[in-house]
Parts: sequence; C-alpha cells; structure tokens
Amino acid sequence: MLVLVVDSSTPAVTAALVEVSADGVLARAQRCTVDARAHGELLAPQVDAVLADADARPADLAAIVAGLGPGPFTGLRVGLVTAATMGQVLGIPTYGVCSLDGIGHPVAAGEPVLAASDARRREVYWAVYDGAGQRIAGPNVDAPAVAAERARALAVTVAVGDGAHRYADVLGLPVRAEPRYPDAMALAGLAAERIRAGAPGERLTPLYLRRPDAVAATGHKPVLP
Repeated sequence: MLVLVVDSSTPAVTAALVEVSADGVLARAQRCTVDARAHGELLAPQVDAVLADADARPADLAAIVAGLGPGPFTGLRVGLVTAATMGQVLGIPTYGVCSLDGIGHPVAAGEPVLAASDARRREVYWAVYDGAGQRIAGPNVDAPAVAAERARALAVTVAVGDGAHRYADVLGLPVRAEPRYPDAMALAGLAAERIRAGAPGERLTPLYLRRPDAVAATGHKPVLP
C-alpha cells in the first residue's frame, strides 16, 4: 500500500512516500526542507514532488500519516489541514502520530531517551521513551530545566532532537546527532499496524499544548461620541 507521510510540527517541512506491506515499511521518496517561516509555501509542492519521484498519482494512495505535533499553531496546522483535506477528497483514511515519537522512537535502544523540539519562548516540547521506544512521559511543554529534571528522574541517558541541540547545556545529557526532526519512516512505522489492519481513519487532532496567543475581545469600545 502506498502511503503519504507529512509533518510540519517543527522547522522541518517533510513529505514522504512509503510502501507499507506485511514485510515492513519501504521508503519510496522523501523531501525535507528546514524553514520555520514557509510551511504553507513548501508542503504542497513537496507532496507533488514525492509523488512525481515515485511516478505515482494521488489516486494511488491508500492512506495518509500525519505528525500531530506538538508544535507551533501556524506550522502544525499546515500539515494537518493538508492531510485531512487530501484524505477527504481521495476518500482514504488518515492516521495521526505524535511527532515527538518520530524523534525519540528511532533512537531508543535499551536505554531511556529524551526527545525535545524547540517550542520557542525558551521552552521545549519534550517526551521520554523507554528502551523499547515506548513513550513513558509527555508530550509536555516546559522550560528546558524542567524537562531535564524529569528526564533525570526517569534515568534518561541520552537526548535527541532540535530542542536537545539548542539547550544541550541545560539538559546536561549527551545529544545524538540524528534524527534532529521527526523521521518520516518512523512516523509511518508507528502507524503501519493500523494501516495494514485497515483501521478506520482518525480525526487529526493537533497537540498544541498551549493556549493561543490571540483571544476574543471581552468588550467593545464605543465608536460614537
């Protein structure tokens, strides 16, 4: 089954095409561009590009996997709206995966790992994974020092992700070079069981973790003297 994977939860705008079979998940094409201010401009062309790279059409897709975040409002919304719209138009299921799982799960190999992405405002989105790659804490958004304290309590020995690179001095943990951003193959792998089983499509609910900065006005100023 041909599956499209999209993620826009971090500065990395990712689109990938994978083949999911009983034997595993095979990469067919991938595009990833790091630009925190161009999610809307980049994602749709990258989807077109990976389809062209694999000589495929949208009608060939059997499902769509999307990173649910956590991430900033504007960027994250681009990926989820794209995935939901394509799923509805093509009549195919959509499946969501926590984007931090696409960072932490690939690194877990017998020891707890902290996955962190940059949340701006001097904070990180973070989660902790056990040695088998199962999430055991998070996702949360906190100051790096808070994430570091929780990680120590869970005996974490290594960190990964762009947020871990940015705040390595505060976290006080060895930082793995990759994956710095959500890995498309990991996201697809984490959804593969649902895809193979033909599970019903899911509503793609974003993990914002923060309230929006914009709020509705509580009063009205008179405009007449």
